[in-house]
Amino acid sequence: MSDRATVRPLRPDEWETFVARATAFYVEDMVVSGGIERGVAERKAERDFAVILPDGPDTEGHFFFMVEDEGEVAGYLWLADRKGEMGHNLFVYGIEIDEDHRGRGLGRAAMEFAEAEGRRLGVPRVALNVFGGNEVARRLYASLGYRETAVHMEKVL
Repeated sequence: MSDRATVRPLRPDEWETFVARATAFYVEDMVVSGGIERGVAERKAERDFAVILPDGPDTEGHFFFMVEDEGEVAGYLWLADRKGEMGHNLFVYGIEIDEDHRGRGLGRAAMEFAEAEGRRLGVPRVALNVFGGNEVARRLYASLGYRETAVHMEKVL
């Protein structure tokens, strides 16, 4: 892990800020990379969060962390222990590093932390989704040994 980075559990007083950040990031990804109209993306994000996190920070199997850069909050990491028809994985629901902290190895450190958490929990793999237009993230994941398992494509007519 980067000498600059610390990944620590989310504190209860950070929950509302986390939800606001994670929602805004998800909406922006859907709008910019997914081509979804902002209002539609906002409604989808609200519904998705309500379904995925019915008990908020106490939702079973979900883990929330803050990524710090030399003691300053620089982003977050959201993981979930998932078992289903596609197998058992530690799913990365969200990873975001603030723009002014990017390029310092914090994203890599957060992903290495996720992998260590997976091993600690006895989960056989880490999985995630990434929008096709997010080339920086895709390069990071590839450099860490992740491989594409599906690609969704579309064409606007």
